[in-house]
Amino acid sequence: MTSLSRRARIALAATAAGSAAVLGFAVLPSSATATPAEKPAASAAKSEKSAKADAITRAQMLERAATWLTANNGAQVPYSQTEVWSDGYRQDCSGYVSMTLGLWKSGPNTVELASNRDLTTPINLGDLKPGDLLIDADGSNTTRHVVIFEKWTDDSHTAYSAFEQRGGHGTDHRTLDYGLSSGSEYKPYRPNNLTD
Repeated sequence: MTSLSRRARIALAATAAGSAAVLGFAVLPSSATATPAEKPAASAAKSEKSAKADAITRAQMLERAATWLTANNGAQVPYSQTEVWSDGYRQDCSGYVSMTLGLWKSGPNTVELASNRDLTTPINLGDLKPGDLLIDADGSNTTRHVVIFEKWTDDSHTAYSAFEQRGGHGTDHRTLDYGLSSGSEYKPYRPNNLTD
């Protein structure tokens, strides 16, 4: 190219750069060094959320649920929709359930627990097993709730023992009847990563 005039060399370089741009190549000065593109934070969070949780047994889930009953220096973890406990999970009902299932931190909300088929599957009330969930996904953040079914209190199936993280109290283990009356907004779901 030494025989070409300076003007011809500039025109040739511009044409080559334009062609590369049309074909999708980046034209970098020779001093530039390629660096790997950084993954956007939103993409990283999304891929973490879409990753399936590791399988966990029903017994392991209930053992994890019991840990928050005394995790606060012998007392229950206090309830909060904004605070995160030392294990990285939100201190509300859905954060609590996320912790027991080993889902991503700080956990999906109640609506996502009910609607995301990667997380749960609707089941019949009569099919409830330890570790299954009863979820009220309707209403606002002050009315939605999720509880962890432990076992029926007797053969009549009119009440069950459950774990929950409830406002004004914190972590609790008590007898409930949520979802048992006709027309209840609480619906039964099975976490997909639970194993027998």
